Amino acid sequence: MTLDLSNYAAENGIKYFMISYTDLFGGQRAKLVPAEAIADMQKDGAGFAGFATWLDLTPAHPDLFAIPDAASVIQLPWKKDVAWVAADCAMDDKPVDQAPRVVLKKLVAEAAREGLRVKTGVEPEFFLIAPDGSVISDSFDTAEKPCYDQQALLRRYDVIAEICDCMLALGWKPYQNDHEDANGQFEMNWEYDDALKTADKHSFFKFMVKSVAEKHGLRATFMPKPFKGLTGNGCHAHISVWDAEGRTNVFSDRSMPFGLSERGRNFLGGIMKHASALAAITNPTVNSYKRINAPRTVSGATWAPNTVTWTGNNRTHMVRVPGPGRFELRLPDGAVNPYLLQAIIIAAGLSGIRSKADPGRHHDIDMYRDGHTVTDAPKLPLNLLDALRAYEEDEELRAALGTEFSAAYVKLKTGEWNAYCAQFTEWERQTTLDI
Repeated sequence: MTLDLSNYAAENGIKYFMISYTDLFGGQRAKLVPAEAIADMQKDGAGFAGFATWLDLTPAHPDLFAIPDAASVIQLPWKKDVAWVAADCAMDDKPVDQAPRVVLKKLVAEAAREGLRVKTGVEPEFFLIAPDGSVISDSFDTAEKPCYDQQALLRRYDVIAEICDCMLALGWKPYQNDHEDANGQFEMNWEYDDALKTADKHSFFKFMVKSVAEKHGLRATFMPKPFKGLTGNGCHAHISVWDAEGRTNVFSDRSMPFGLSERGRNFLGGIMKHASALAAITNPTVNSYKRINAPRTVSGATWAPNTVTWTGNNRTHMVRVPGPGRFELRLPDGAVNPYLLQAIIIAAGLSGIRSKADPGRHHDIDMYRDGHTVTDAPKLPLNLLDALRAYEEDEELRAALGTEFSAAYVKLKTGEWNAYCAQFTEWERQTTLDI
């Protein structure tokens, strides 16, 4: 039975709802709706001019309506008279096929038709920085190897604890928070869930982290590589697939190598098969390729892949299998669209199951030291344009995410690449002024 948002407002002291949708570039768009008007909005949606956000629409298109999904509603723990609710985009009474949450819901339904429920957990990393974005916010955070730094973590206790308290209040079951491998960088973990719920939580988490940081006079960034020489922001995804009831992990088979069942290997095979095209989604910005193709960082390791390889419990590869019944995709970065991340995982995995894809041989080596010895694995794209070209060439993946979405995404992202190429940089002056 659908939750009535008017009743929810009355029961929880909600004065306003933020009806929110995520555009193709991961931008979160919202309208603030008084509780007295939410009944009509729940039925018909809040109206937007789609062209004003990153969707492939024109000023001549009719209104885009964001229809709130009441099941996703979250009362803001730091502003309790406001509730956030994820929305699905519609136009002319039809779903907008290029809208990321619509894309994900179609793939979730496709997996369900095959009796499968994809469950994921994400590990979004972020920096706490000065409001102008120029430096990290903690001038004492200067260690060469700052990962798990106890003092640095406690100096940001007020921010991290408030965010974790919010997750506890929301019932997300957060279980650990740490200072990450770069100065000024943090990661917070909560329990895995069905792919759509994880995407909604991931979307809200980014909003929450930024909001709480601003409340404390700081700025939070999920930018893949905000500082040269420091480890970038990843967003690792832990993936398992369950039966329709969500009771049995169909990836788990302790009699198989790494405890990964045949279907689990096939799902992984799909990820490996489509990896280069995946990067266009999992690493969606120009800056993303400063992370996955980075030189050694100050700490000694980038913790990011650059080659399509998989392994057991070894963090130097694109995919690792840390234990029976699941694997970790280490390719995505902090800029990834929460909904498209889940969608591309499901699309590639279902492709692998259907074609009984073999992930190929695993490698046990340290890829950062001995990666040059692997000659039978493709390199990941060197830049956004290469990734977009790989995505365009992958007809199966484009079809799985939808032709309208794929065309819109490639068009707008190619425009972003062209805008980047039009920039005149200081590097050009330094290297060519005297030629």
